[in-house]
Amino acid sequence: MPTCTPSVATGTSSAPPHPSQLDVAGELLTLLRNTATEPRPDTQLAALTLAVAADLPVLLWGEPGIGKTAALTQLGAALDLPLTTVIASVHEPSDFSGLPIIGDDPAEHGVPMAPPDWAVRLVRAGRGLLFLDELSTAPPAVQAALLRLVLERRIGALQLPPGVRIVAAANPRSSAADGWELSPPLANRFVHLQWTHDHEVVVRGLGGTWPRATLPRLDPEKLPEAVGFARRAVCGLLTGRPRLVHQLPSSETRRGGAWPSPRSWEMALRLVAFATAAGSSREVLSLLVRGTVGDGPGLELLAGMDRMDLPDPEVLLADPAGAALPERGDLRQAVLDGVVDAIRKRPDKTRWDAAWALLVRAVETGAPDLVVVPATTLASLRQEDWDVPASIERLAGVVTLSRRADHAAARTTVAAKAGR
Repeated sequence: MPTCTPSVATGTSSAPPHPSQLDVAGELLTLLRNTATEPRPDTQLAALTLAVAADLPVLLWGEPGIGKTAALTQLGAALDLPLTTVIASVHEPSDFSGLPIIGDDPAEHGVPMAPPDWAVRLVRAGRGLLFLDELSTAPPAVQAALLRLVLERRIGALQLPPGVRIVAAANPRSSAADGWELSPPLANRFVHLQWTHDHEVVVRGLGGTWPRATLPRLDPEKLPEAVGFARRAVCGLLTGRPRLVHQLPSSETRRGGAWPSPRSWEMALRLVAFATAAGSSREVLSLLVRGTVGDGPGLELLAGMDRMDLPDPEVLLADPAGAALPERGDLRQAVLDGVVDAIRKRPDKTRWDAAWALLVRAVETGAPDLVVVPATTLASLRQEDWDVPASIERLAGVVTLSRRADHAAARTTVAAKAGR
């Protein structure tokens, strides 16, 4: 019988194995994770990066799935800061205050408090972004242990380096899993930012391009001026409104948010200085100061800062033809009222004529209705021996037309109420 001998292939290589379906799935996941960034105006992201630059702890409030964690991940990557995520609610208080260990001689050296491994890694790196997630699900004992970490950057016997920034995230108690209200001492240590989604940002991000997080560019020449402006703004407000220095809210929910205290005013002062040096927008500064001292005190601070930027009435009266008036209607109204008040305090025919010339310029460069009240008040300040300036004729029609419009609006309102 013939015998079959196996043939031996020489000089040939076996075919490469086919990739498994898990390998193909991994490639697809890699493609999905590959996204780009672009410079794009984003108010809340600019507020977050400014607070991070100012080395203030930030707490992002938002509903689940809104993108808080994703924003922090992208922020760490954009700023080249290693991200360390700590879920506060799954830790014990000793994880943040330090674990006691026995040394050589406890009677002589005491019992040292050993920090957790993630804190040691941050110290070794010398810089990083510490992300305290799910803060509103941490029980009160854990929140108490976090006080020293957030304020003093200490964990047990370990001091975190200056290059470490702290950002936390929390869901409102109504949507948190077994949530707690934040304790007032812990809440008062954070800059609170309401994190919401922007439809256009989400759509473009899902398309592969997200906004780029960048630290604000501080102008070195503006630093002393920025500090002086911030101190004048905060101290000026608190001098006239001493009750705003410390106001602990009465409700438990509001105590877990932003409210004014000497600590939070110091944080607000720092944010104003950084925003001034960086030339940040009013919207960004508004988010930050209201997230530090609360809505009411924050808005009062912003209004006071606006008044600080207003031109001096005496300067305007000295050169009414070349006066530069604010574009915003409320600021322009405040300037004109200030000019009339300056005439009331020091009446003089020349100054009175200059005020009328300034009102004419206001009509020529802005909304005419803003001069109605100042013109009426200024006319009442005329003394018997003062001749009426020719410029007043240019305002007579504006004042008359505005009054007619007010009367027509009043009649329409009355008629509407009568017809109900």
